[in-house]
Amino acid sequence: MADAPTPRSQPPGPGPDPGPAPGPGVLAGHTALVTGAAGGIGAACALRLAADGARVRALDRDGDGLAELERRAKEERLAGNVEAVVLDLADLPAAERAAADTDILVNNAGIQHVSPLHEFPPEAFHTVLTVMLEAPFRLLRGALPHMYERGWGRVVNISSVHGLRASAYKSAYVAAKHGLEGLSKTVALEGAAHGVTSNCVSPGYVRTPLVEKQLADQAAVHSLPVERVLTDVLLAGSALKRLVEPEEVAEAVAYLCGPHASFITGSTLVMDGGWTAH
Repeated sequence: MADAPTPRSQPPGPGPDPGPAPGPGVLAGHTALVTGAAGGIGAACALRLAADGARVRALDRDGDGLAELERRAKEERLAGNVEAVVLDLADLPAAERAAADTDILVNNAGIQHVSPLHEFPPEAFHTVLTVMLEAPFRLLRGALPHMYERGWGRVVNISSVHGLRASAYKSAYVAAKHGLEGLSKTVALEGAAHGVTSNCVSPGYVRTPLVEKQLADQAAVHSLPVERVLTDVLLAGSALKRLVEPEEVAEAVAYLCGPHASFITGSTLVMDGGWTAH
């Protein structure tokens, strides 16, 4: 019986991801920027990444909220890993400068306005798109050169189920989140050769002040009592009838920044309780 032919040698593929190894402090030596970090998802992400050893630059225009974040960081013995920076993302040049020398970028900041499209204030539409789509673009412009130079980077964009599905009366928010999903995929394609991954985390309704404010807004639009808005409107399409907790979203973000997610890019991790399963 003839010997099997010797297989031809294959050219080597790209080397292993140069990021951190599994274990405590897996993000030590990395600098993360988290926007909208004064509360909700952003605060949870800042504390979670700091717990993994990253130095976190926490951005928000809410100084009082950032002071509370610093208090929580101190309480959790993470004070040395969290730097609070008061910044309004509508200042686009300042946002771009703030992202310099970071190799983890979490685009989380968001605002909401609920109104029928034909009555939607143009200035509100402009502001939502500026903060939620143009600011992430400018932050990426600031962060990517350092990521490329280092040969490693993680971009996580906090999108939403509204980046995949539309809802009435939220034209600006839906447009911004759909745009963020596309921007994230573009970064994945451009960054792959430089060791940079880019993904979205797209939750359903999260227990945040932004959602709590929507309860009253949606009650007015739908002529419903506030107590019925959560079950009859916000969670009507969700199989799981509860809000997502900010810490659950933060765990997904930490996973995408960690050592076991180096081959995940251009993807969307959906946390919508089964909303998009319909």
